[in-house]
This record gives sequence, C-alpha cells and structure tokens, in this order.
Amino acid sequence: MNIVVLAGGLSPERNVSLTSGSLISAALRRKGHKVLMLDVYEGLSDVGDAPEALFTTEDSLTHTVGSRAPTPEELEEIKRRRGDRTELIGENVIEMCKLADVAFLALHGDMGENGLLQATLDVFDVTYTGSGYVGSLLAMDKDIAKKLLQDAGISTPPSVKFDCHSSPESIAAAVESIGYPCVVKPCSCGSSVGVSTVDNEDQLREALELAAKYEGSVLIEKRIFGREFTQGFLDGIALPPVEIIPKCGFYDYANKYVANATEEICPAPLSDDELSRISEATAKGFAALHLIDYARFDYILDSDGIFWCLEANTLPGMTPTSLLPQEAAAIGIDYDSLCDKLARMALAKKQK
Repeated sequence: MNIVVLAGGLSPERNVSLTSGSLISAALRRKGHKVLMLDVYEGLSDVGDAPEALFTTEDSLTHTVGSRAPTPEELEEIKRRRGDRTELIGENVIEMCKLADVAFLALHGDMGENGLLQATLDVFDVTYTGSGYVGSLLAMDKDIAKKLLQDAGISTPPSVKFDCHSSPESIAAAVESIGYPCVVKPCSCGSSVGVSTVDNEDQLREALELAAKYEGSVLIEKRIFGREFTQGFLDGIALPPVEIIPKCGFYDYANKYVANATEEICPAPLSDDELSRISEATAKGFAALHLIDYARFDYILDSDGIFWCLEANTLPGMTPTSLLPQEAAAIGIDYDSLCDKLARMALAKKQK
C-alpha cells in the first residue's frame, strides 16, 4: 500500500505525535509499504511532477519525545515560521492523502483527536485509521465522554466542568462540590498536558493558571486513589491490561514519555473477576463512545474494588514507552505487525 502518516500539528502533544509518526512510518516500511510522513501543519511545499514517487520504502527521520510538552509560546513560534498561517492543514496534505491507499493518523490531541481532521478527510473521501469524527469528538471532550460512560453503567470520578475565567465564587462552588484532593485538567487535552493534582486553594490557583494556557474549558475531578491500569481494545478484543506504577508523583507527561520513569506490568496482576470487570467496562465504553477499530481506556482501581474510568484515548501513543503496543505484544502482535494491522483494518472499511 501507499500510506501517508500524518503527525505533528499544533497540539501540545506535537512531540509525542512526531515520535509516534516516525516509528509507525519505519514499521510500515519494514512491512513492505511505501510511506510518506507529513507534518499535518507544516505540509509539503513542493510535490514535483510525480508526487507518487514521494511514497518510498526508505527509512524516515526519527524524532524523540522530550520530558515536557511544547509550551504555547513554542507552538506560536512554529506558526510564525509559517507566516502566522491560521489554517491547521498545510499545503498539499489533502492532495497527498488522496493519492494514498490509507492515511495513518499518528496525531495526538487537538484537531487529530477531536474529530475535525476525520470530518475533513471524510469530505475528501480519504480512508484513515481509527475512529470517525463522531467517536473522536465524543471521546475527546472529557465532560461529554464521562456522561456517556456513566449512562453505560461505567463508573467515572465525580467532576464539574466550568470556564477557567469564571468568577471566583463559581470556581469555589465547583471545588466545594468535589472537595480536596482533586484533579484539574483541560477538558480536551491528552497525555496529561496541563493536568495538576490539587490539595489546597493555593495549588488550585496554580493549577487553573496552567490549565488555562491550553484551553478555556476545565474539568475539576475528584481524585481517586488506588492502582492505575490501562486497557486497549483492538478489532473487537479487549487486550491484556497494563498496571502503571510511576516511580515518582502521578502519571504525568514526563512519567508517560521518559524511559524508566514508570514501571509498567503487562499483563497486569489482576484476579479473574477483576480482569472480567475491566474488560467488560472497556467493551461497553468503546461502544458507548461510538469508537472504531481501536482505542485505549484508563482506570483507577480503588480499595473498594471499583474500576473508575478516567478517559478514553482514540489515538493511543505509539512511542517506545507507549502502552497499546505492549498490550498487543502480550497476545503475540509485535510492533510492526500492529501498525500493519491498523492500516489494513482501515483499508478493509473502505472496501466494504
């Protein structure tokens, strides 16, 4: 197949995406596909007279995730390099996607996961990996997703959504209804970007200032203590869960992407009953959010034995420390085969 791998963009998760994209591209090439990796925002200024020749089996450049997400100021600098262009999709991106058999979405956050890109590709009849625009939108908005998961009988931590520029009185009322300790998070960011754990009023002010740098809508959520797990869902099957044990602090951006910062046990040490319950929740959540082909769900197991679903990830990371590849490997699907499988699943949808 000719495959375009779309990565980068202007999301705070840009670095994670570029790393995922470079690894996916290399894996697909090893499987015999011709690949073109594009930064969805930067685009491609010159495609020449034979754009099909840009799909190659040659190794792509690699990109390594740092210990922090790019700041809003650094993202603005990327825009300045492109003349402050406000369009989120760069030159010739759609044209190259139309020439490909499949567009492999290696994006994280923002346009890549909120349904905007998926809806745009649908308009141009481009076949792409993962969920469509409906499931992407529903899963990306944490407030909407929590309501749908609760309706499906899945436990999620109590939370309140509000504008981070709301009056101090309304913010105080929101916190009072949840109580300390709590978690403050932007409503539509991933990779724990802009997320803070909060134990008191001073920490709350700092947390709101951080979250406001990334998004105006904020979720204050009751903090649940317990063991942390994640479980992927692939082609109708709940994968073996991973238990996540950060060596320091909570499972923030650095603990997600810095090697050896977190202990990850796969398959997770769960009883048969616990495994059955988390797998049932994952399957129900996948259906409730109208997801397609694959996704990953994050949980906390508290001392009462309740699995609390924190969120769904429609485009899970595919970096060296990412979790979905570990889960797939536990059932005999190596990294290269996983990337190949996701591309072929997308193509199969087109051929139905």
